[in-house]
Amino acid sequence: MARRPLPRILTNSAPLARMAHSASLARSREFARSAADSASDVFHPLITIGRGLRRLGAAGRGRWAETPKDQRGPLAFFVGACVLVVWLVPYGPLLALIGVMGAGAWAGRERTPVVTGPSEAETERLRALYEALVPYLSAEGDPSPLYAHGGDWERAFAEYAFDDSGRLERLQLKYPAYFTDGEDRSRVRIEQVLYAKAGRGREYRFTWDELANQLTLTVLDALPTDIAAQRFVTSPGETVLGFTDPDSVQRTLPVTGGEETRDAPPVVWRTGQRSTEPHLLVLGQPGTGATTLLRSIALQALQHGDVLVIDGSGTGEYGCLVGRRGVLGVESGLAGALATLEWASHETERRLIAGNRARQAGGAAPDDTRRPLWIIADRPTALSHIAVAEERDDPQRWLQVPLRHGRAAQVTVVVADQFETAELLSDPVRAHTKARVVLGPATAEEVRAVLGAPPHTTPPAQVPPGRGYARLGNAPVLRLQVPATPDPLDDATGQAHREAVMALLPEHTVPADGAGPSEPVAGGKRMDVDKRVDVDKRVDVDKRVDADKAVATGPSARTDGAEADDGSATAEAAPEAGESGAEADPVGASVRVRTDKGSEPRVIKGTVEAVRAEG
Repeated sequence: MARRPLPRILTNSAPLARMAHSASLARSREFARSAADSASDVFHPLITIGRGLRRLGAAGRGRWAETPKDQRGPLAFFVGACVLVVWLVPYGPLLALIGVMGAGAWAGRERTPVVTGPSEAETERLRALYEALVPYLSAEGDPSPLYAHGGDWERAFAEYAFDDSGRLERLQLKYPAYFTDGEDRSRVRIEQVLYAKAGRGREYRFTWDELANQLTLTVLDALPTDIAAQRFVTSPGETVLGFTDPDSVQRTLPVTGGEETRDAPPVVWRTGQRSTEPHLLVLGQPGTGATTLLRSIALQALQHGDVLVIDGSGTGEYGCLVGRRGVLGVESGLAGALATLEWASHETERRLIAGNRARQAGGAAPDDTRRPLWIIADRPTALSHIAVAEERDDPQRWLQVPLRHGRAAQVTVVVADQFETAELLSDPVRAHTKARVVLGPATAEEVRAVLGAPPHTTPPAQVPPGRGYARLGNAPVLRLQVPATPDPLDDATGQAHREAVMALLPEHTVPADGAGPSEPVAGGKRMDVDKRVDVDKRVDVDKRVDADKAVATGPSARTDGAEADDGSATAEAAPEAGESGAEADPVGASVRVRTDKGSEPRVIKGTVEAVRAEG
């Protein structure tokens, strides 16, 4: 059967094309579009109000559906009472209508949609981080694994946040209950994975919540480095080691950084008779700020006590303290260090004996025993190496008594050294320095070996001078930034820092030419502290004491047959070794520089009884 041909009007589309492109049809479309836009502009307020009333009505129906049935009656009565009151108030219906229209317009306004959830790039980072944690947080036989290849990362990551550059700055993840979060090795492995995937070059804090099986990763801001040496608002017995993160401590101090004054969270080290960590050990690499920290501690200690400085490096970093009030001596040689530390050991014993006798007599301890004495030893292992080469006593030997009994005698020991020579530190130094500081770049294992606990942050590869970690006793490990306290006598020191340090130094008590002796001299005989010594005889200040001829009171000194200088006041004031009670009260002779009323400095040698009688 043959097909019938289609009508010509359908086969020939030329008339339809001419109609579609005709000028009249184009004008009609433009007119219709303009009319629709005009109508939309005119009726836009009504459309907005209608959309808002529809939303309010939906919200009201939902509220009514959520209301329990026993409370619907009181609610309907309250609404009816409100309508009646509005109806009876003059112009009430009109005001109610205006209010409803306004509420509808506010509820029906067009709102910009808020973009929620991570972007595509952020989603890829979170998925990659999730896949990297699967081998460490999954176990075979888990019926419902939280971490599995191709699993849902949104179940594991409860919270996350990214910075403007798209890098992860906060992450809270869940881990299964069978994960061994109590083992440091397991924790370190997870922290290393997160550190690598979240982005290197930044410091992260890891907070483990064993009760909730959650781990929170937070990016830490850099600690401020613009805080210089200044008077800190502290009480006696408190020393500011540096500053840390705001959420790590519950205290702030007003400090001046640059040209502004602000509050900064400090790391406060408490010393004294009630301190549980009366001595400090500082370790670090060369040039990381250990000497700066010791100089800062010395400046703070001079406010309320006396300071003895042992500069084992011999670089003169503590030259600004020479001849200052409260500075009993600054020694860099082996002979002077041995004599100074020997005197400090005997001074500790004398303080203990004097305090014990005062308490037995029912009185208060003498004032000179209550004034803090600080022994600051910078790199004592360098002097120990020299002592071994010269077959002399180790200077660290004389630190045993101050370290063991210094807390009761108001004697504080601060030791600083380097990682390379840390094994040369004596056992008493290692055992009695409960406050520890690590400065400079260090691995987690090195920090743990010194502080006794690993840091809760990732150690950065490059840090500014004075940056490190601190731990006081059994407290948590804190990040630390030491206040800038450079040597004011160094040409490389800036003018602002030089003026800041010089403002903290006490006044000079010894002429700048070094007329007086600068080192204590230990006596060769034991002295009875109950015996009054005649101190009317003045001693020539210009006479230099030869530290090489200083006689120690230990057994090695007696066997060597060393004797004191014939012209020294110590030999004149010391009683005979055979007197009764001499063995019970071992006290080393001391050299002190005292200024009379006429501002004339002179040296007083002998026991503290002699010094007290002279003052």
